[in-house]
Amino acid sequence: MVSVGNHPNINLMAYSEVTQVSGYVGNFTVTVRQKASYVDKEKCTGCGVCQDKCPKKVIDQAYEAGLGHRKAIYKPFPQAVPKFPVLDRENCTFFQKGTCKACEKFCESNAIDFKQQDEFVTFPVGNIVLATGFDPFDPRRIAQYGYGRLANVFTSMEFERLSSAGGPTGGKIVLRDGVTAPQSVGIIHCVGSRDKHYNNYCSVICCMQSLKLAHLIKEKTGATVYNFYTDMRTAFKDYDEFYQRVLSEGTLFVRGRVAEVTDAARLPGEEGKLIIQAEDTLIGKQRRVPVDMVVLSTALEPRHDAKEVGQRFGISGSAAGWFIERHPKLDPVATMTEGVFIAGCAQGPKDIPASVAQGAAAAARVVGKINQKEIAVEPIRASIDKDRCSACRICNNQCPFKAISYIPEKNGQRAYSEVNPALCQGCGTCVAACPSGAIAGTVFSSQQIMAQLNGLMLLNVNGASVEEKVPA
Repeated sequence: MVSVGNHPNINLMAYSEVTQVSGYVGNFTVTVRQKASYVDKEKCTGCGVCQDKCPKKVIDQAYEAGLGHRKAIYKPFPQAVPKFPVLDRENCTFFQKGTCKACEKFCESNAIDFKQQDEFVTFPVGNIVLATGFDPFDPRRIAQYGYGRLANVFTSMEFERLSSAGGPTGGKIVLRDGVTAPQSVGIIHCVGSRDKHYNNYCSVICCMQSLKLAHLIKEKTGATVYNFYTDMRTAFKDYDEFYQRVLSEGTLFVRGRVAEVTDAARLPGEEGKLIIQAEDTLIGKQRRVPVDMVVLSTALEPRHDAKEVGQRFGISGSAAGWFIERHPKLDPVATMTEGVFIAGCAQGPKDIPASVAQGAAAAARVVGKINQKEIAVEPIRASIDKDRCSACRICNNQCPFKAISYIPEKNGQRAYSEVNPALCQGCGTCVAACPSGAIAGTVFSSQQIMAQLNGLMLLNVNGASVEEKVPA
């Protein structure tokens, strides 16, 4: 990230979001909203004094996954690029009560600016790569697993922070009390994945993630670890070898869906434990497994605003919400909108190596477009007969690629709609929607289609069909 931030040809716009996109490949116009951070980047040295002096502590739901705290003015994570902190307006005492301003008082470079406002920046770009990532599944939706109700039920993301040397516990794996190390841990796979009630798809990363967590628990605590899995999917290079290694370390595997996690002890030895009730499909029996900690390996879901982002950039999404590629095998990084590419979990669940490979592929495609200087588009495009167009604008709203623009009346010439061939993908939606019949697809005009139908239905003078005239 440091190399990216210092690269002369990269303009890194942190704490920003794209609000509007128009144009076509090689000629996009993008409007970006730069949110007010209330820190003057020209003056800020990134010394961190403002964070040290800020008296307001907030639970960090992002980087620390709710297990640690941050200040009201903060850097999203250590070594963040760019190095400038951001002021959290919703939790800042000054914006709540009009008092404090400790960060401003102690800032030697006078970089704190409480009057800063959001800015909108518009600039041209030739190609766009969307790498918007994913949202973690909220396990509260599966109430029977007890997350948010039972103290020692953790998500996989929370456990990642627990096991990190830079995390809130310094890498120590402990229960919610912050002191006690677990003696037994249950890891539940496919939480929100491969489930018709939530997400039918496999989230790809869960098996290997759960194996890694089991390895870390064994390494750091020596606890007994149970992995409750649906199917073990370790398909890529050296993945199954790691599975065999975790097996050899003594991790116990139970094949079957977990029905519930409860703290209701019924048998001796279950007092003070979390009870995992599951079916072991390999032996055909129910199991009650008492453990100290439960880790939920949660699904990957599309970003909550994926639909709006797709509409903004003129690309479509699947029923599950992931962005759709031009072709799943032959062109997995391009979209149906020329010049817009996708990479990583924007397209679907994938692990880090696959995301890196797809990101490199998208970058290579962009470089290829730039080196071409001119591009050839498919010949099948829609066209509008201006004389027949009634300017009803139905086609403008129907076009999924925003390829049709409205030309208002000017200098005595009546209004009409016009197709931009660089954006049009020849889908035919506008042709079917036009009430005036003013839109035609190349080689699919109404006259051409009717001629084909007439040729098929044509009868000769004797009443014999065309097929009957073909010699045997």
